[in-house]
Amino acid sequence: MTGQPCFVRVTGTRDARFVEFEFAIGDPELAVELVLCFEQFSQFCATHGVTHLSAAEGARLDYERMKWRYGEPGLDH
Repeated sequence: MTGQPCFVRVTGTRDARFVEFEFAIGDPELAVELVLCFEQFSQFCATHGVTHLSAAEGARLDYERMKWRYGEPGLDH
């Protein structure tokens, strides 16, 4: 355990065998993309005591990333 909150956002599946997801420690906006088998994913989540992000939280993260990638950071529209 890291002593900080850990977050997981499932982004998809592959070949009905793998889970594609983002994993973040401390700040959900700073994440790495990972792929694990379903069983390994369950173990990973349990080991790290993750909080699963909701669809709304995921959409907010996507919106923030789009502002940085394509517009000005800090825009509200």
